[in-house]
Amino acid sequence: MWDSESESVTGRDYGNGVLSSRKHGVKTDGFEQRDHSWYVTTDIPSDFLVQVGDVNFHLHKYPLLSRSGKMNRLIYESRDLDLNKVALDDLPGGPEAFELAAKFCYGIAVDLTAANISGLRCAAEYLEMTEDLEEGNLIFKTEAFLSYVVLSSWRDSILVLNSSEKLSPWAENLQIVRRCSESIAWKACANPKGIRWAYTGKPPEVPSPKWHEMKDSTPSRYSQVPPDWWFEDVSILRIDHFVRVITAIKVKGMRFELIGAAIMHYAGKWLPGLIQDGGGFIDEASNSSNSNSNSSSGGISWKGGLHMIVAGTKDDTPTVQAKDQRMIIESLISIIPPQKDSVSCSFLLRLLRMANMLKVAPALVTELEKRIGMQFEQAALADLLIPSYNKNETLFDVDLVQRLLEHFLVQEQTESSSPSRQTFSDKNMYDGTQRSANTSSKMRVARLVDSYLTEVSRDRNLSLTKFQVLAEALPESARTCDDGLYRAIDSYLKAHPSLSEHERKRLCRVMDCQKLSIDACMHAAQNERLPLRVVVQVLFSEQVKISNSLANNTLKVSSEAQYQPMISNRKTLLEGTPQSFQEGWATAKKDINTLKFELETMKAKYLELQNDMDNLQRKFDKMTNKKQTSAWTTGWKKLSKFTKMTNLENNEIGSQVAAPEELTRKTPGRWRNSIS
Repeated sequence: MWDSESESVTGRDYGNGVLSSRKHGVKTDGFEQRDHSWYVTTDIPSDFLVQVGDVNFHLHKYPLLSRSGKMNRLIYESRDLDLNKVALDDLPGGPEAFELAAKFCYGIAVDLTAANISGLRCAAEYLEMTEDLEEGNLIFKTEAFLSYVVLSSWRDSILVLNSSEKLSPWAENLQIVRRCSESIAWKACANPKGIRWAYTGKPPEVPSPKWHEMKDSTPSRYSQVPPDWWFEDVSILRIDHFVRVITAIKVKGMRFELIGAAIMHYAGKWLPGLIQDGGGFIDEASNSSNSNSNSSSGGISWKGGLHMIVAGTKDDTPTVQAKDQRMIIESLISIIPPQKDSVSCSFLLRLLRMANMLKVAPALVTELEKRIGMQFEQAALADLLIPSYNKNETLFDVDLVQRLLEHFLVQEQTESSSPSRQTFSDKNMYDGTQRSANTSSKMRVARLVDSYLTEVSRDRNLSLTKFQVLAEALPESARTCDDGLYRAIDSYLKAHPSLSEHERKRLCRVMDCQKLSIDACMHAAQNERLPLRVVVQVLFSEQVKISNSLANNTLKVSSEAQYQPMISNRKTLLEGTPQSFQEGWATAKKDINTLKFELETMKAKYLELQNDMDNLQRKFDKMTNKKQTSAWTTGWKKLSKFTKMTNLENNEIGSQVAAPEELTRKTPGRWRNSIS
């Protein structure tokens, strides 16, 4: 990234980073390497062999014993008095660090740089090169270089922390990681106007100073340091060291927007699939460039994007890479600031997509879903189309969107019911503003959900219950217009032609016909996929809507009569309306009349069929009655009729007896004669 060897701190003299021992027992001109072995260029033959990994060091006992406590113990505590060979396979820093330590023991000048100081400091601790053996030993000098040179430099602190990745746990125990993280955090939180050191981020282009201003101009006079100047330098760190730096920056009180931006920058560099469309498929050129840049910076050797996990050909690479990326995602989720707008909702959704694919810990996934629910109104449809990674489920993860919507509604309810320590008037103003903000956010979420339903409704595996539950999750007040919901229902009916009439009615029940626009009503009136009852409801609601609008216009005109002349007739009223409204109204009225005529025709046909049915039923009853009659039944029927007739005659005779008195005086003689 940059060469830290050229950067030094003035005011302190460390021999330009050159260490040399004033006392040495063997006079030498230096070391020379032959194949995988190092030899001391001296006339005295070597009597001690040190193996560090695959490299052999042919040395002498006395220079090592005089400065290394570990060598003393290995030689003098060994039962073999003629010990002339030692293996140090666990030495931190490897052969490179031991080479520098051995040169220091022989009094050869050693150049201390940010690239080798951490390994040499850990090797000195491992070899126990303390002040008890000799004053000014290697531990003291490396510690002084770390404290006074490295930690005061931005670049050196980054490089030392980056080089400490392979020195765990020695670098942690020696507080190298903590001290470098603190130093980086302090400098990152510094005022950009006071920054005088170089950094990797590209400053904005500024005009060159004029010729008469060249004399007294300074490098920082015309260049403005942006707030995100430290993002690129910090992004080369391994994820655990990056977490340490971000945690230290949080403690220093940096703004959460900058912390969130740094996290997104880091994720974009180490998770290439996060910023790609289509689930994170990366081409080989970007993979090789990312791998080269990361390996050159001393970080993890990254071997491509997420496509290696999905469609990799090697057996071991996807597993290792998936493990590394899972660790990065889990670490990033844990350090995202808790504030609402610290990171974008698009970033969170893409992170959630990768977390589900890489099987991140469920607790962290739930936490990420809650974070998305806090700012769900900022989501985009493309980011919301997260695939379902269960083979037998739907194409898209509808249950995930349902959970996100539930978290959003819970968050909205919590914000609306949270108490505030304000005066009565301020509280009323705050409540009104908060209520309007919640309403607008719910409306945006409603449009988003309707668009999502339109997209996922084409999936034939999507059940009616899931569609209905997601459509009814929002309150009725969230939708002022149901055109988007109608579009989703129509798309679902197209993709599922085998639905029964009951299921279609159940599906259309989630839509409010009174909230449809004129265009949607016209489309619904001609939609053969909708149930007839829904079409009638659409036409009726549209007729009521048009009647109400005309009535409102009439009231408005009558109320403004004293200011404006009255519109004389219907012709002038139509002339005063826009042409587009007239054409739409004429077409809608024509369709309404046509449907009314068809309904009347169907009603007449229904009544005619009902009459024919009644006639057929009567004929059928007569035929069945004739077949069931017999001689006894007919005789009893005639007898019952005769008794009824005699009763009627007796009643008539009784009424004649109750006639006027003149008739009653004449009749007794006749009745007596007849009786006698």
